[in-house]
Amino acid sequence: MKKIFLISLVSMLLFTGCAFFQSKAQKSVEELVNDGMEDFEDGKYRNAIKSFETLKDWYPFSKYAILAELKIGDSYYHLKEYEQAIFAYEEFENLHPRNDAIPYVLYQIGRSYFDQMDTVDRDQSSTRKALETFDRLIKTFPENEYARKAKAHQTQCYKILAGHDLYVGMFYYKNKHYKAALNRFKSVLYNYPDVGVHQFALMLLPECETSIKNIGEKKDDDKREDTSESTYKKFLNFWKNIFT
Repeated sequence: MKKIFLISLVSMLLFTGCAFFQSKAQKSVEELVNDGMEDFEDGKYRNAIKSFETLKDWYPFSKYAILAELKIGDSYYHLKEYEQAIFAYEEFENLHPRNDAIPYVLYQIGRSYFDQMDTVDRDQSSTRKALETFDRLIKTFPENEYARKAKAHQTQCYKILAGHDLYVGMFYYKNKHYKAALNRFKSVLYNYPDVGVHQFALMLLPECETSIKNIGEKKDDDKREDTSESTYKKFLNFWKNIFT
């Protein structure tokens, strides 16, 4: 009986001792936020994330927890891990929809999509998501400094989307799918009239319309072939000047 009692006592003391030393080793919220910010400023974003995540776990009701949530998103953004950054920023917005940092958070979500945008000959999902986020920021906080910054990125998004329609339209045009090409060029004129690329769509529209009307005439078809090649060369020059 004494042996069992001694074993229990030793076990209890060991457990209490471990808990005591663990408690002493646990950093304070101030230490964690200082460590996180120092690593963030030094570009050690992985270490910063660890400190901020620990702060969130140990001190979820601290006044620094909101800062930690925000800096986790910023750290992932600087690491160019944009999906993780977007997740962190969106989580922040969901948890704190009235926080003063929301305009900045929306801007950073838009930037995370913006920085993933591909060239105009590729899929434009990221461009559209960036544009959607910047639009929401500008409409919700029109006087905010981040709304003003978003407008410059918004213009670039429109330009890329217009370039994408031009690229696809030119592909259709070169392959004699004139109706499909016509729709793409109209899209450039109607949806993106002020981004500096509409002049090329204006040049191609009448050629597409003429080609559609005369599609059954062989002579005209030969003539269109020459026109198509000539226009395509102009398009390539235009492309180099605007999109490269």
